[in-house]
Amino acid sequence: MKNAGALQITTPTEREILITRAFDAPRRLVFDAYTRPELLKRWLFGPDGWSLAVCEIDLRVGGTYRYVWRRERDGTDMGMGGVYREIVVPERLVATERFDESWYPGEAVGTIVLVEEGGRTTLTQTMLYESREARDTALKSGMDEGLGAGYDRLAGILASLQTDGDARD
Repeated sequence: MKNAGALQITTPTEREILITRAFDAPRRLVFDAYTRPELLKRWLFGPDGWSLAVCEIDLRVGGTYRYVWRRERDGTDMGMGGVYREIVVPERLVATERFDESWYPGEAVGTIVLVEEGGRTTLTQTMLYESREARDTALKSGMDEGLGAGYDRLAGILASLQTDGDARD
């Protein structure tokens, strides 16, 4: 599968990070990859050497999610979770985000929008932080490397789902 689009990370306002990436897949599959634990565990773990050890999702407005990443070499855990504020299947997800041991101040709100054209989906994720300091701390965290690795894995998973057929539960 070809790389549908490079990861773009910009800062449209002093409190926001805008993340954009295109995938050669219908948005329904991209939405599923963000909301089905068995798919999230296959791609949402950042750089090599980490895994998504816990992935719990109650996909409804007011429902919660919980992720715990584990670094394989030493067993270090990094957990976070939040509450779903808006869900429009298969085009939009809005949820809060708070890390157990927060490395940036406060809570963030993430908005994912999926737009499909001709079987290709553009994912736009806006992260709104409580302050410029929090946004800048997130930018300095190496998030671009982790997101890039995760989205590259996701592109491969989406290709295999289309080739093998999407076996839904």
